[in-house]
Amino acid sequence: MTALEQADPSAIPPPTRRQTVTAAAASLFGWGLDLFDLFILLYVAPVVGRLFFPSEQPMLSLAGAYASFAVTLLVRPLGSAIFGSYADRFGRKRALMVAVTGVGLSTAIFGLLPTVGQIGWLATALFLFFRLVQGIFVGGVVASSHTIGTETVPERWRGFMSGAIGGGGSAIGGLLASLVFFVVSLLFPGDAFAETGWRVMFFSGLLTSVIGLFIFRNLEESPLFKQLQAKKALKSATAPKDASPVRTLFSRPQLNGFLLTLLLSFGGGSAYYLTSGYLPTFYNVVNGVPGSSASIMLILANVGAALGACGGGELSQRIGRRPAFIWMGVARLVAFPLLFLLMGSTTGLWTIALCGFALSFLANASYGPLLIYLNERFPTAIRATGTGLSWNIGFALGGILPTFVSLAAGGPSGIPMTLAIFTVAVTLVYLLGALLTSETRGNLERM
Repeated sequence: MTALEQADPSAIPPPTRRQTVTAAAASLFGWGLDLFDLFILLYVAPVVGRLFFPSEQPMLSLAGAYASFAVTLLVRPLGSAIFGSYADRFGRKRALMVAVTGVGLSTAIFGLLPTVGQIGWLATALFLFFRLVQGIFVGGVVASSHTIGTETVPERWRGFMSGAIGGGGSAIGGLLASLVFFVVSLLFPGDAFAETGWRVMFFSGLLTSVIGLFIFRNLEESPLFKQLQAKKALKSATAPKDASPVRTLFSRPQLNGFLLTLLLSFGGGSAYYLTSGYLPTFYNVVNGVPGSSASIMLILANVGAALGACGGGELSQRIGRRPAFIWMGVARLVAFPLLFLLMGSTTGLWTIALCGFALSFLANASYGPLLIYLNERFPTAIRATGTGLSWNIGFALGGILPTFVSLAAGGPSGIPMTLAIFTVAVTLVYLLGALLTSETRGNLERM
């Protein structure tokens, strides 16, 4: 940082187009690559359930696999507290590089684990332990990837960037997982997938670390963080040190706003995991779609997710975050139960595929503005921590719900109605948060 920039933080030049594109790509692919690592479990959930959570009742084994997914979600807030605080103190870029590498390596380890049939229930304990490790790193990726992109792009594109990172990134992760699942299913058909293919799926997590580090090599820190650092440099050496970002977040001036963000994060995250997250199981267990056909349907659904997220984010840039939340909440309230019941009552592959597309589109559109809304709720000094914790707590609670759906359904025939009821309930929470919150558009420059 130059002497002029230290003397006048506003003298920090705006990012070049190359810097903006690099930051946007890092946020988008950083989140997408890590969700690819998480989604692998969703695509192999029936196999993992039998190998690591065996039960005489298939639905209990499936519930066990989803519970291990929820374990990762539950520990993500700890990762956001650790890496978010680091990102707010030392920079988003450094936190992002460490977290992405950690997720890729921890994912690959699952491909090496022995099963319950080989070493007994110790296999289940090892599986859950590494899910915890993975969750800490994923929480770190959220804290850094969800801030550096939106802090770098111009104001006009922040809504679109929000959808592109939050929903588009997840769509990229899901799309990559679908493509890998498609290839691995062809290479290891039938019983071979249950024997070896699922391990190859986890080994593919190594690719995320390599690709991530390649993307981040030219990444620069966000201009808003640079301005914050310049202002801190102007403070007297004898001035009291700032409180930690985590402590500041839970102080009285910030706490009420933080609690309010959880309603929207939970409502958005729940819809995502009950639609896009549950589709692989729905196609397999309810509709009985073959693996190769299901993978194509999932690719289509992820395209819908990307379009919906970007569209929802852009809508919030034009009409405001709060009105966008409200209108999409009303649409969810009507469409979700109808689509689930229709998909569960038909055998037509095109109808099933279009329902999955519509569910993914609407669910991702409804939380497309969430990322920029969270960024705007918190000042730069605690933005990575506040955004990471709000997002991860809300999505962690939402990620538990597929487990309860599997348990409450009682069997494959009960899944469509159970999902219809659950999605209506979480949408009411989402709408409550939308009605209680205030408009945040244009608030990102607060230090």
